[in-house]
Amino acid sequence: MSLLDAIRTHPAADDYLTWPGEFDTSRTYEHVEEVVLASGEALEVVAKDGAGGTYFLCGEGGEERPVLYADSEGGAALLAVGLPELVRLLLAAPFWRDCRELTAREHAEAVEDYLEDDPGLLAERAPAAAALGLEVPTAEAALARLREVALGLGESYVLLNAEEGLAYRPLLTP
Repeated sequence: MSLLDAIRTHPAADDYLTWPGEFDTSRTYEHVEEVVLASGEALEVVAKDGAGGTYFLCGEGGEERPVLYADSEGGAALLAVGLPELVRLLLAAPFWRDCRELTAREHAEAVEDYLEDDPGLLAERAPAAAALGLEVPTAEAALARLREVALGLGESYVLLNAEEGLAYRPLLTP
């Protein structure tokens, strides 16, 4: 069974990844505008977030392909090398978007803010990870890997508006 199928068939995993992970696999329609990779590689929509952002698998192959995220405002970043790595990031650091410097301290502050409104928010993380057979790294390790991927390999994954040919701005910068 693929990881996407496992997410869809395990309610604990699907629910946790939809929120707080912002990775809704039931929403696989196109991005807010037509986009292409500058390299010409294929893009496959695998999920959306609640704000119009889109997760894409890049190139040909299976779930080991790089995962690119594009927001609805013209920003994009390569987040992971493979869907399992992305899911581990979302389990460990679901509020990565609130971490401009990609630090564990920023993420801990974001978690505190969210927990004020929903104290049980993270209670389903362990059952979600167990349902998928994934170990959850620390937020610090997940954010360090995100920085490594986005600022290293990510330079090779430039997303373009297909109509105008303009590049999306990098979501994550050094």
